[in-house]
Amino acid sequence: MSSSLPTAYHQYGDAQLVSALKGGDRDAFAEIYNRYWSLLYRLSYQKLRARETAEELVQDLFVSIWTKRDQTTIRELRPYLLTALRFSIINHIESLRVHERFVTYYESFLNQTDTEPTDELALQDLTDAVERSLQTLPEKSQHVFRMSRFEYLTIPEIAQRLDLSEKAVEYHLTRTLKVVRENLRDLGALALFFLIQ
Repeated sequence: MSSSLPTAYHQYGDAQLVSALKGGDRDAFAEIYNRYWSLLYRLSYQKLRARETAEELVQDLFVSIWTKRDQTTIRELRPYLLTALRFSIINHIESLRVHERFVTYYESFLNQTDTEPTDELALQDLTDAVERSLQTLPEKSQHVFRMSRFEYLTIPEIAQRLDLSEKAVEYHLTRTLKVVRENLRDLGALALFFLIQ
């Protein structure tokens, strides 16, 4: 990518690149990418120790920078990128924890034999909300989530069946849980119970 860039962009300071980026300059964006990709990936990998997940988080960050260039205010590029990456890593880790709580909570409902009618209705609402959320996701993410949630397969088992790395499976689960969490907020106390545990 860098070989096709005009030489002048390599000489730009960060502030110049940001200004050009806001104007929709793809070459300026490419220079930002080339300048900071390695640093961000290295930091992400140090925290997560997962190559594919680290790459995905950094890639998502750059996609966000480009698609939201008109709405985002970037005063200093390097601190902005490092802060954005840190929040992405935190969100990723928290999503994995939420997934674990989700599985535990949902299984407790399925294993109950003496649920009250109101509990059964709440469980149905929860199930319907999860299904609606899944329908908005890519097929592979749906498949990974269903294997984890409904077939009770472990991450290594899913990875083996789908010929994916374990970290790729974790990433699909993380992205799915993010969508599910947003939809479940409308269910009130039932969803809130496991979202805040």
